[in-house]
Amino acid sequence: MGIVVLTMKASVIEMFLVLLVTGIQSNKEMTKKIKRPKFTVPQINCDVKAGKIMNPEFLVKCPAGCQDPRYHVYGTDVYASYSSVCGAAVHSGVLDNSGGKILVRKVAGQSGYHGSYSNGVWSLSLPRWRESFVVSEGKPQKGVTYPSALTYSSSKSPAAKAGETTKAYQSPSVPGTTAQPVTLMQVPGTTAVEATHTALSKPSPSAGFTTSSLRLQPVGQRSRELGEEPDLWKPGSVLLDAGFVPKEELSTQSLEPVSQGDPSCKVDLSFLIDGSSSIGKRRFRIQKQFLADVAQALDIGPAGPLMGVVQYGDNPATQFNLKTHMNSRDLKTAIEKITQRGGLSNVGRAISFVTKNFFSKSNGNRGGAPNVAVVMVDGWPTDKVEEASRLARESGINIFFITIEGAVENEKQYVLEPNFANKAVCRTNGFYSLNVQNWYGLHKSVQPLVKRVCDTDRLACSKTCLNSADIGFVIDGSSSVGTGNFRTVLQFVANLSKEFDISDTDTRVGAVQYTYEQRLEFGFDQYTTKPDVLNAIKRVGYWSGGTSTGAAINYALEQLFKKSKPNKRKLMILITDGRSYDDVRIPAMVAHHKGVITYAIGVAWAAQEELEIIATHPARDHAFFVDEFDNLYKSVPKIIQNICTEFNSQPRN
Repeated sequence: MGIVVLTMKASVIEMFLVLLVTGIQSNKEMTKKIKRPKFTVPQINCDVKAGKIMNPEFLVKCPAGCQDPRYHVYGTDVYASYSSVCGAAVHSGVLDNSGGKILVRKVAGQSGYHGSYSNGVWSLSLPRWRESFVVSEGKPQKGVTYPSALTYSSSKSPAAKAGETTKAYQSPSVPGTTAQPVTLMQVPGTTAVEATHTALSKPSPSAGFTTSSLRLQPVGQRSRELGEEPDLWKPGSVLLDAGFVPKEELSTQSLEPVSQGDPSCKVDLSFLIDGSSSIGKRRFRIQKQFLADVAQALDIGPAGPLMGVVQYGDNPATQFNLKTHMNSRDLKTAIEKITQRGGLSNVGRAISFVTKNFFSKSNGNRGGAPNVAVVMVDGWPTDKVEEASRLARESGINIFFITIEGAVENEKQYVLEPNFANKAVCRTNGFYSLNVQNWYGLHKSVQPLVKRVCDTDRLACSKTCLNSADIGFVIDGSSSVGTGNFRTVLQFVANLSKEFDISDTDTRVGAVQYTYEQRLEFGFDQYTTKPDVLNAIKRVGYWSGGTSTGAAINYALEQLFKKSKPNKRKLMILITDGRSYDDVRIPAMVAHHKGVITYAIGVAWAAQEELEIIATHPARDHAFFVDEFDNLYKSVPKIIQNICTEFNSQPRN
C-alpha cells in the first residue's frame, strides 16, 4: 500500500514539474511574441524648417545633400527656427553632407543671430526671431520618449502628405440626432496633438439637451459665459464646444460656422484709440462703432487678419491683444464693452508702448504677417509723435494715422508738432494717413482703410529692399583708374544710389575711397536726402595711388559699418579695376562674419577669383565683372534685382 502511495506522489510531482516547465517555456514564447514596437526615426527633407515642426524635442533623420546653399540657415550654434533643420546640422558639424540622425531641441528666440561659414555652409545673420533650436548627435537620452511621427504646424507640411496630421473626426452618435463631421481648427501656437486630444475628450450630452453644430472656441470663453473664472488659458489652444443647449434656446443659436478669416488679408493689426477726456462720450461711441465696422469688414480669423486694441489717454493700456478674439463676432462684442479712460492725448507714449509690448509672440504676433498700427487722433496729440513713430517704423511696424477734426486756427498754438501725421508715417503720398473732417463722416473711412491695410504688397514701411539698408560704397581710386574713368565710376555709384529711398529713417549712403591709404568721403549720418547724397558723390575728388583692397575693407568696417543702425541691412558695394597688393581673404571673412552683405564689382584688370573671395556667398549673385568702365551702367539693374531678391528671401519677424 505504501509503495502505491509513493508511486502516486512521484507521479503527481512529475506532472507538476512538467506543467511548470511547460508554463515557463510558454511564458518565454509569449514574451518573444509580445515585443515592444521598434522606434522609427522620422525622415525629413533638407528644406524642412524647424519652425514647421511643433514638437519641442525630437530625433530626426536627414538625407544627403543638405549642404546646398538654397537651404537657408540663420545663426551659429543657436539657429533661428526659420532655418533648415538639416542645413543647420551640417553647419554645426553634427552631420556631414551624407546625412544621418540628429537630435533637435527647441529653445527661446534670440535678439540676434550671427552668420558664419562652417563645414561648407554659409549661415546668414538675422536681427531677431521668435524661436530658436540647437542640434546635437542623434543619440536618444535615457528616459526620454521621442515621437515616431512629427507634428507639423501646417497642412502643407510633408507630414500632411503622408497623412500624419489631424483629420476630420466623426462625433459619437446620439439617439435622435445625426452625427456631423468636425474639422479641427489649427490655431497659431496649437499642436495637432493638443487639438486632437481636446476633440476626443469632449463631454457627453446630458438629458434634455440637443446637439447642434459643433464649434471651436478659445479656451476660457465658455467658462466666462458660465460665470466662471477661466484657469487654463493657453496661447492659441482650442476647446471643442459641442454646442449642447436647452431645447428652448436652440432656435436662437447661430448655426453658422466660425470664419477662419480672409487669407488674402493676413495682417497683425493694432488699433490705438483715443480715450482722452476731450473726445467726449458721444464721439467715443462713434469711434467704437467705427472699430466694430472695421472688424466686420476685415473678416477676422486665424487664417486672416487678427486685431487687438490699445486705448490711450494719460497712459496707454491694452484692451485686448491679437489672440484674445479670433472672429469678427466676438471682437465686436468686446469693442462694445470698452470704457473710456480719460486724461490727455499722449499719442507718442502710446506708439512707444505698442512698439515695445504689443507685437510680441506672447500677445499673438504670428511673425510672418505684417505688423500694422492704426492710430486714431481726435484733434491733436498732447505729446510728440515723430520720434516714437520713427522707432516703430524701424521695428517693422506700418503706422497709419486717422486724424479727426484737426486743430482750428486759434488752437494751432497748442500743437507740439505741426503736420504731425505726415511726419509720423513713412510716406507722405497720403497712403498711410487719412484726414476726416468731422466725426459724423468717420464711417466713410471704413472701406478705404480696410483696402489699404489689406494691401500687403504696399505694407512696406521700412521693410522693403529699397528703404531698409545702410549702403557703403568702397571705391578704388588707384592710378590705373585715371581721372576720366573715375568720373564714370562715380556716375555708376550715383545710378545705384538713385534706386533707393534715402532718408535718415530709410536707406542711408556712405562712401570710402582707397589707394594704399583710405579716406572717408562721407558717412551714413552726413546726408539724409537723395539730392544731397548725389551732390556729395559728384564732389568726390580722384586720389590716385596703389591698390590695397584688403585694408580698404577693414577701414570701411571700422569707419562706416561700425556706425550702422542695428536694424539696418548692411550692404558694401566695392568697385575695383585691378588685383589687390594686400590680402583680401581675411578682411572679407570679417565683413561676412559681421553680417555685411558684400558686392564686388570688377572692371578691366580686376581678378575674378579675388572678386569671388570678397563677395558674399553665393559669389554668382554678388560678384560682377565688366571689361570696360563705360559698361558699368549695364550692371545696375542686375545688382538692384539681386539686392531685392535676397531681401525678399529673408524671413520677416
